[in-house]
Amino acid sequence: MKNRTIFFISDRTAITAETLGNSLMTQFAGVERDRHVIPFIDTEARAHAVKERINNAYTVNEGRPIVFSTFTNDDLREIVAESDCIFYDLFNDYIMRMENDLRQESSHEVGKSHGLIDKSSYESRIRAVNYALVNDDGARLDHYQQADVILVGVSRTGKTPTSLYLALQYGIFTANFPITDSDLDNCSLPRAIKPYKKKLFGLTIGAEQLSRIREERRPGSPYASLRTCQREVSQVEELFQLENVPYLNVTSISIEEIAAQIRQTRELDAKQF
Repeated sequence: MKNRTIFFISDRTAITAETLGNSLMTQFAGVERDRHVIPFIDTEARAHAVKERINNAYTVNEGRPIVFSTFTNDDLREIVAESDCIFYDLFNDYIMRMENDLRQESSHEVGKSHGLIDKSSYESRIRAVNYALVNDDGARLDHYQQADVILVGVSRTGKTPTSLYLALQYGIFTANFPITDSDLDNCSLPRAIKPYKKKLFGLTIGAEQLSRIREERRPGSPYASLRTCQREVSQVEELFQLENVPYLNVTSISIEEIAAQIRQTRELDAKQF
């Protein structure tokens, strides 16, 4: 298998180039790749420098490098596109078609997709992050009426990172609450979250993976034992089914996929930024 060097290049953050480029590459199993993210190529000098870097990569690795680009500046794009590479323009190809379809010229404004355009919208995202931090792991019980969604599950099932991702990416007010042994033994939802049942979404995970995660936190403890994890996972899934709480097994899916499932199930729209 040939090793292919891949560049994600932009005159701004390169976030879009990297995200979409990586998504496309996942469709080609077994391709080895050496990835380089190069943002802020916003001058001709930098464009020529990255062009030279791409050309040098061709002499080191087998096959021409692959370049995913989201340049808005035509001159800089042309410089980089002249490299000895396979060049995929993820921005201009669509902009040209949209200009024709919409019968309107685009602004070609650098960084607009990830820039701070609306200060009030940005601040609402920050408020959502602060809310997620304050209402993490059942720390506060008096602000759940403000929550868009409340994530529930046993310890170490990814509730906190998912809460923060939903807040930072979409401005969704997300609290999370731990399901404890006493809740599992009683096979009932904790009293604190029962009034908010329509906001709940459960996270569960494979017992083996849960054991590995907990072992890193408390090595050799009953808390991390496979037997404990198997019991907790089985009981919490039974609880979710009994209480009709939608839930997702997160064993082998990314945080982006988890968030997408939560948003779809609970019909949560992203806040407008």
